[in-house]
Amino acid sequence: MQFENFILYLCERILNTKPAIMKNQIFSTVKEWLLDYEFTITLEDEAQRILIIEKESNGIKNMILIISDSILIMEQFLFEIKNPTEKTYKSLLQKNRDIVHGAFALDHTGKRVIFRDTLPTDNMAQNEVMASINSLGILVGEFTNEMLEMSK
Repeated sequence: MQFENFILYLCERILNTKPAIMKNQIFSTVKEWLLDYEFTITLEDEAQRILIIEKESNGIKNMILIISDSILIMEQFLFEIKNPTEKTYKSLLQKNRDIVHGAFALDHTGKRVIFRDTLPTDNMAQNEVMASINSLGILVGEFTNEMLEMSK
């Protein structure tokens, strides 16, 4: 047992990685938290550590969660900007200030608007994950009309 603890110590502290058992444990824990809050898991790939979730009553549809060694990445496509203008981008940046957790991000084309948040997995708690996801629901509720305008 002491040898196993030593290996865990080496993996975590010296190599700055987590052994496969711990990686799967983080993945399973996040999955359990989501199910506790009645999210539907539409895709689960434990090997790639990816979950796709939805809970349309909260504005969550095809949210991608990537659980890497040290960080949880949450992304959801929101809309495509049809007629990009300086005013549109300025509005997105100003709204970013109001978002409690996460932020608007653009894909490589600069036209697809995505909600994105990240959390470190080392000391991650269920309430932090749920607060990040719920932040998107609040954002969608408050900013729906503006998002619809930008997507026209």
